Amino acid sequence: MDVIERIKGTLADHPIVLFMKGTPQFPMCGFSSRTAQALKAVGADFHSVNVLEDPEVRANLPRYSNWPTFPQLFIHGELIGGCDITLELYESGELERLVQDTRKA
Repeated sequence: MDVIERIKGTLADHPIVLFMKGTPQFPMCGFSSRTAQALKAVGADFHSVNVLEDPEVRANLPRYSNWPTFPQLFIHGELIGGCDITLELYESGELERLVQDTRKA
């Protein structure tokens, strides 16, 4: 399967997807760690993809999303952003609202 199709499939199968370095339990960079912690803090049930274990996704996701760095948070298939944007949304309460909306869908 083409890597772009795999990315699209992952986004279609899960309402919240975090493409990150490492896993939520064992993050391999501080930005990925902080993003996963923010999602956990609002009770998000999210799927994570360790881009360090999938070089094809790591190489192609930035072209697909037009976002150059990791982590990348998607909600309902739409790119939300990276660590800074996720933390801003968390601090404003917007991240919790976005996560709650996924439970209603």
